[in-house]
Amino acid sequence: MNDTTPATPPTERPALPDRLSTDPRSPYHVAAVFEHAIGIRLNGKERFDVEEYCLSEGWVKVPSGKTLDRKGQPLLIQLKGKVEAFYR
Repeated sequence: MNDTTPATPPTERPALPDRLSTDPRSPYHVAAVFEHAIGIRLNGKERFDVEEYCLSEGWVKVPSGKTLDRKGQPLLIQLKGKVEAFYR
């Protein structure tokens, strides 16, 4: 049997932005990017707790334990180094 149905094209992934946040209220939140699995490396080590990153400035923001700010959001600390973002 000769199947003439075309193969489905792979889903296009949007380019990863220079700065990205997981918080939907942030102006740096891009919902289309979060439809795919994203990985972040800081100084060559993969991090799984990154809330926000900036590639050009070289920093990531991660939660500081279970501490919350006055609005009930996790308190974030900024870590500096070489930041790499990639799709898994």
